[in-house]
Amino acid sequence: MPFRKDFLWGGATAANQYEGAWDLDGKGASVPDHIRGGTVSTPRLWDKEIDPNVYYPSHQAVDFYHHYEEDIDLMGEMGFRCFRMSINWSRIYPTGMEEKPNEKGLEFYHKVFLRCKKNNIEPLVTLSHYELPWGLSEKYNGWTGRDVIDYFVRYARTCFEEYKDEVKYWLTFNEINIGAQPLGRIMSLGMQGKDHDPMFMFNETKQERDDRFTALHNQFVASAKAVKIGHEINPEFKIGNMIAGSLSYPYTCNPKDILEADNSFNMANYFCGDVQVRGHYPYYAKRYFKDNDIDVAMQEGDEKILAEGTVDFYSFSYYASSCVSTDPEVNEKAGGNMLSGLKNPYLQASDWGWQIDPDGLRTYLNRVYGRYEIPLMVVENGLGANDERSADGKFHDDYRIEYLKKHIETMKEAVEDGVDLMGYTMWGCVDLVSASTGEMKKRYGFIYVDRDNDGNGDFHRERKDSFYWYKKVIESNGEEL
Repeated sequence: MPFRKDFLWGGATAANQYEGAWDLDGKGASVPDHIRGGTVSTPRLWDKEIDPNVYYPSHQAVDFYHHYEEDIDLMGEMGFRCFRMSINWSRIYPTGMEEKPNEKGLEFYHKVFLRCKKNNIEPLVTLSHYELPWGLSEKYNGWTGRDVIDYFVRYARTCFEEYKDEVKYWLTFNEINIGAQPLGRIMSLGMQGKDHDPMFMFNETKQERDDRFTALHNQFVASAKAVKIGHEINPEFKIGNMIAGSLSYPYTCNPKDILEADNSFNMANYFCGDVQVRGHYPYYAKRYFKDNDIDVAMQEGDEKILAEGTVDFYSFSYYASSCVSTDPEVNEKAGGNMLSGLKNPYLQASDWGWQIDPDGLRTYLNRVYGRYEIPLMVVENGLGANDERSADGKFHDDYRIEYLKKHIETMKEAVEDGVDLMGYTMWGCVDLVSASTGEMKKRYGFIYVDRDNDGNGDFHRERKDSFYWYKKVIESNGEEL
């Protein structure tokens, strides 16, 4: 068998898209709690003041807070060995700045981890999955403020100490490399902008660009400090990073397109990977900062911190690929997870314009493993689709099965190539709110949740055809597809 016997099959979620109960039991507001719903053609807007007459998808999401037992039992029924989830920072420290944690928040996650244990599921916990407490965003302009590092480290220490006997696998920041892109300002870095601005912002002044890379640097330092502390608290912890996997092909064999594709891959993937895996900024960062007139506010001692806080494994999301070109006449865009590029004429796309490229996953795995040679894990992969109930009252999502099947097949090939792959957690195993559009219509799950784009529905759960298919995949350790 290509997959190791202890391969971590499972699924992935994020608290702000899944948990709900945004203001219950002492939880404070997070940045996503200020972001409205949208559609594929209508951008999500964010509000500095929460408007009671506006729909905010994260406020209830799909109510995992009150359905965690049912959901985890369903995951256990599928045979999950791993459940990737995130702790909502503002459920533990409501503004991010309290001296003592919220006991009811700590208690909730104890109950979640206990339910996982009953189902023989290993939790994989992301400490920060686009869930910065609003109080820190408002006071410090998000991660721009150096003080936020210490608040994060305190939060991380609390989690490590509280759950040291319940959680082995941890991730520090979700898709940290999104902070290297202009669109990463609000969602991933929690930086303030103008009221009612779109969640994704692209145009920046020099100061805003400097602030963004300073904020990213502060996350690097915070991650490194957390990794070191985590290993001191429990040497058995395995702590990884998490990258939004971005694979861009040259649009033509023009040498300029080849170089552009290499540069794109470097900044989209290796830039953050190098800092977190190798423990220092890569050689090409200096020129990138120079060419783009970027000044990063680093402090003495940061280099030592980065070198001492390298991660144990590299995890990433992979959904689609795209192309890059230096020819301004080539401008047909393709969609993608946070990052996008030019349309590839050889690929088909999902309903949301994300190009389906299973072979690209093998390419990505080989490239990254060849560079770092530490264990890799695919912690997000899946197909967002408008699942509709069939005449027999069931959800026949053969298109999702086909998508996942092809990606698992290429994972097998990568393992045969020699890649050390430790696990696979498919994204949105239970239907949840889309981060990019705020929709429920864009569904990923094996499990249907009765909830629509306007917040209607009773939250009941139903198994889709893919539920039974994935159960067989896990039972056979990936042999029966």
